[in-house]
Amino acid sequence: MAQGWAEGGTACAAPRGGEDLPPDRSPDAFERVSAVADAVLYEGYLLYPYRRSSAKNRVRWQFGVLFPRDWVEADGPVVPGVSGSADSWYQQTECLLRIRRPRSAAARVRIRHLQMQRKQVEETRGGRHHAVESLRTADGTTHLTFDEAVPREHEVEVPLDELLHGGRTVPVVASAGVDVEPLPSLAGRVVRHRDEVRADTTLTAERLSDDLCRLRVRTTNTGPAPQPRTTRDEALRRALIATHTLIGGDGVEFVSLIDPPADLDTLARSCRNEFTFPVLGGDSGDAGHVLLSAPIILPDHPQVAPESPGDLHDAAEIDEILTLRTMLLTDEEKREARATDPRAAAILDRVDAMPQEVFERLHGAVRSLAPVAPVTPTPAERPAWWQEGADDGLSPATDTVVVDGVPLGGGSRVRLRPRGRGADAQDMFLAGRTAEVAAVFHDVDGTVHLAVTLDDDPAAELHTWYGRFHYFRPDELEPLEPAGCPDEPSAPAPAAVNARHTTDSETPAAEAE
Repeated sequence: MAQGWAEGGTACAAPRGGEDLPPDRSPDAFERVSAVADAVLYEGYLLYPYRRSSAKNRVRWQFGVLFPRDWVEADGPVVPGVSGSADSWYQQTECLLRIRRPRSAAARVRIRHLQMQRKQVEETRGGRHHAVESLRTADGTTHLTFDEAVPREHEVEVPLDELLHGGRTVPVVASAGVDVEPLPSLAGRVVRHRDEVRADTTLTAERLSDDLCRLRVRTTNTGPAPQPRTTRDEALRRALIATHTLIGGDGVEFVSLIDPPADLDTLARSCRNEFTFPVLGGDSGDAGHVLLSAPIILPDHPQVAPESPGDLHDAAEIDEILTLRTMLLTDEEKREARATDPRAAAILDRVDAMPQEVFERLHGAVRSLAPVAPVTPTPAERPAWWQEGADDGLSPATDTVVVDGVPLGGGSRVRLRPRGRGADAQDMFLAGRTAEVAAVFHDVDGTVHLAVTLDDDPAAELHTWYGRFHYFRPDELEPLEPAGCPDEPSAPAPAAVNARHTTDSETPAAEAE
């Protein structure tokens, strides 16, 4: 396929004149995940109160950061994980895809990241420019020295047949550059400087059956490393920041790794994802036409709430709360935030001009309602939760619930089997582990949950002391024999159950051990 590299680092496919695109053509699919992908790109970029002086905005960019290898491993190899909150020099996605059109199947990959940009304010004195931390011009505007970032995209499409016979490696380059912005009345200037960022993305595929293969996308920082004792803030100039991958294609369909079909469960668990985690994109009813592999753990088909009027760069917070707190910033705090970064200024503009009806939508929304069949209570039934005596007879420490014919209560030992669909994302990583039941709880809807502590958690006793537990429904627990094997070791998480995978960060000595 003909392709060219457009300015800004985006690989552009040659257009197909007059040809109708098939329904699984990836550009449309990429558009369906663009809002979530942008939220990932700027997650944590700048946090409330959006001021440079805020402590939380002095340690930035915590997700998907790929440094040059020699710098990030100066004190030892990186430890692979499924999310990208740890610094690394590479990011690897493995996923399963069904081949729907063998003769024309192709994989389309878009690498997205931020390139750090140093914004330096310089004051003009005596005909020369002097670097300063801040400068107020005659029009009353304050300009602050601060680190910004520029979004970059790199895209490639490769026939699946090529990937099955060796693969392809493509360069990912964000060019160096300097932009100079003069300030009014010759008071000074703002200089924005970017160092070159270099990486490679390698695509390979492994055939698993006639209509199924495993795709691997691995992005590696190949740029020159700074000196070993260079600070992280300085090393970020040569790093890919908030790195994530969109994967689509023609004639292919992706398989959920969170909730795979039963016949593909083992293969799904054998996929090795390091410093990233892939999920299906688009609406929940869509077929698997696009995959979002992000350094933040997400569910399949993640969506940005339609009530959200814009990004606040903190998806772990509630829009309504952040909006209210931003409204209450003092005029001086708002002036500093506006001077810190254009994105902070945009947030303030949006909040200050927010219509009342838009603000009211932030309070909450009901996505669906299900009819409830009326129930006529009998005298023997427990009173409703809001009525006096509703808790009479309940004792979490001594109550039991029967699972597979075995009564489970405080002290019972179980194996965790979180359900595939609808389970908490964090619970999925505990599948197969053994635990001890601490208590049995009944919620106001009549549902039963069992509080457990993990057998191999070194802080289990501490969690029990202050009541911090993992909670599972009875159908997510497998009873262990009461007197079976009390010292039975906890099974590893799903990713470690299969044969051990070797990473490039492991040394031969470690392999020998």
